[in-house]
Amino acid sequence: MIISSTTDYRAAAQKRLPPFLFHYIDGGAYAEKTLARNVSDLAEVALRQRVLKDMSQLDTSIELFGEKLSLPVALAPVGLTGMFARRGEVQAAVAADKKGIPFTMSSVSVCPIEEVAPRLKRPMWFQLYVLKDRGFMKNALERAQAAGVSTLVFTVDMPTPGARYRDAHSGMSGPNAALRRYLQAVTHPHWALNVGLLGRPHTLGNISAYKGQNVSLEDYMGYLGANFDPSISWKDLEWIRDFWQGPMVIKGILDPEDAKDAVRFGADGIIVSNHGGRQLDGVLSSARALPPIADAVKGQIKILADSGVRNGLDIVRMLALGADCTMIGRAFVYAMATDGEAGVTNLLDLLEKEMRVAMTLTSVKNVSEITADLLVHDQG
Repeated sequence: MIISSTTDYRAAAQKRLPPFLFHYIDGGAYAEKTLARNVSDLAEVALRQRVLKDMSQLDTSIELFGEKLSLPVALAPVGLTGMFARRGEVQAAVAADKKGIPFTMSSVSVCPIEEVAPRLKRPMWFQLYVLKDRGFMKNALERAQAAGVSTLVFTVDMPTPGARYRDAHSGMSGPNAALRRYLQAVTHPHWALNVGLLGRPHTLGNISAYKGQNVSLEDYMGYLGANFDPSISWKDLEWIRDFWQGPMVIKGILDPEDAKDAVRFGADGIIVSNHGGRQLDGVLSSARALPPIADAVKGQIKILADSGVRNGLDIVRMLALGADCTMIGRAFVYAMATDGEAGVTNLLDLLEKEMRVAMTLTSVKNVSEITADLLVHDQG
C-alpha cells in the first residue's frame, strides 16, 4: 500500500487492527458530529497565497516552555497507546524524540513512565486526570518528576466519560466484550503476534505501578468509570500547581471565559480541545473555538490546539487561527498501528514537508510569521 498521508495510514490501520481497537481510536461521542466538524471546519479555513518572496530559507522550529521544538507539534496523550503497536508508548516516544518534538504520555498508558523516559534524550510530557483516587494522582506526579518529565498536561474535560456508541458495538465494552475481543484478535494474526503475544503485559502500567498489582484492560473501563470526579473545580488543581515544579498545561478548553480562568489560575498553557470529539458532541470544533480564545488570552498564556489536525497544512491553519503549537493524536496512532516507530517517523516527516509547502506558498519564513494576517475572512 502506498502511504502518502494520514488518510492512507488510517486505511492501513483499519485493516491491521482488531475492530475494537480501530473504533476506539477512530470514534467519537454520540452521533460524532463534532468529530467530523473538527476535520471539516479546519479544512475550510482559507489562506492567502503569496508569491515571489524568496522562500529559500524556512524555519519550522519554535521554543515552547523553554524547549526547542523542530516543529510546532507535540504528540497528544492517547490512552492505551501500547495496544496499537508492541509497547506502543515506547515506539511513539522514540520517534518523537528523534524528530525533536515532545511525546505526551497518557496516565492510562500501557507502558509505565519508567519504561519510556529512559529511552529518550529529551524530557517527555505527562498527562493526568483529576481522579477521586488522589493517591494515584500524587504517586503519578512524584514518579513523573523523578523520571525527569518536563511538562504536566492536565485534562479537565473528562469529569465523566463521553457516550461512545462505537465501543459497545465493537467489543471494547458491552456484552461478552472479552470473548468478542478474543475472536477479533485471532482473525488479525499480525496484531495477535506482535501486540497480543509479544507486546505483553497488557496492563495500565502507571496504575499498576501505583497499586502494586496488574490492572488489565478488563479493569480499564471500571477503574476510570469509578474514579472520574464530576465534582472537580479549579480549587482541586491548586495543590497540583503548588506541587508541580515545571510548566502546567490545562487541556480541554473551548470557551474564552475558561481560558481567562486558566490565566488567573497560573497555568503556563492551555490546549484548545474537545477531546477529538470524544466527549460532548455538538460543541464547537477546535478550529472555531480557537480564534475567540486567542483574542481573549493570546500573549498571556501559551495556546496549544488539537482535534482535527491531519496534515502539515492543518498545522499552519491552526497557528494562523491563534495557536502557538499544535498536538496530534489519532494521526500518529494510525501511523504507529501501521508501522510502529517507522510509521510515526514517516508521518512526522510528511507533516514537516506539507508544512513547508504551506509556508512557502503563503510566504512565511518562520512560525512567528504565521498569524491571522494569513487568513482569508471573506470566502464568499
